Amino acid sequence: MTDTPRYSLDDLLAIMARLRDPERGCPWDVQQDFASIAPYTIEEAYEVADAIDRGDFDDLRDELGDLLLQVVFHARMAEETGRFEFADVVHAISDKMRRRHPHMFGEVRYADAAAQKQAWEDIKTAERARKGEVKDDSALAGISTGLPEWRRALKLQQRAASVGFDWSDPQPVLAKLTE
Repeated sequence: MTDTPRYSLDDLLAIMARLRDPERGCPWDVQQDFASIAPYTIEEAYEVADAIDRGDFDDLRDELGDLLLQVVFHARMAEETGRFEFADVVHAISDKMRRRHPHMFGEVRYADAAAQKQAWEDIKTAERARKGEVKDDSALAGISTGLPEWRRALKLQQRAASVGFDWSDPQPVLAKLTE
């Protein structure tokens, strides 16, 4: 440990508020909006994944900070427009994790990880229904179109494999296409 004072989440929120101050803020930060910041958010997520791939935990710490800054930046812009604030983001994810883990925060018990994973998907489906989202019972429902192509392709393949569309060579694939 060091004697240097450590910054808190409240400090980070205050730094972002200062950077975004319309009168005395950083000119670059003030002119940003959700669309202009979104590419940086994606880039920082990739940099987190890269640090993990390399096993570089010092870099991971720094990249996670950069990703957290993106969350704080978006939340600050939302607060400025009266949509929500950072505390609402924290509440939303905390509430979601508690809802989706009834085996940890309730009385529900699952036989194994597969049963828990299925329950997670069932809970997500019920949440979507409560929001009034159109029910899509297809095996590929819920896979974000905003994912990078390689990641979306992987998720689509994994989902398809879970319902029997997984072959070790191309011949059965061609037969399935003919079918």
